[in-house]
Amino acid sequence: MSLPGPFPDPRVITLFGLLAVSTVAWLALNLRARARARREPAVTPLERIWHPQESVPLTPEEEHAFGQVVSRLTLGPAGHLH
Repeated sequence: MSLPGPFPDPRVITLFGLLAVSTVAWLALNLRARARARREPAVTPLERIWHPQESVPLTPEEEHAFGQVVSRLTLGPAGHLH
């Protein structure tokens, strides 16, 4: 049986239904996780993130160039780098 109107194919209705259900589930889980994060502050400090460049030895020229860039950075009023 086909439905009259702009969505004659039941697969279109099913697709929109699945999209709506998955969107609601995703929003609910995110809101729940965000609320939990606000209630339970982090007890331990965040783990240090490994960066791939840390395992690659730099040449003296690269170290000098990096030092030049870092020396130009300053902290702004909110503690952000400029």
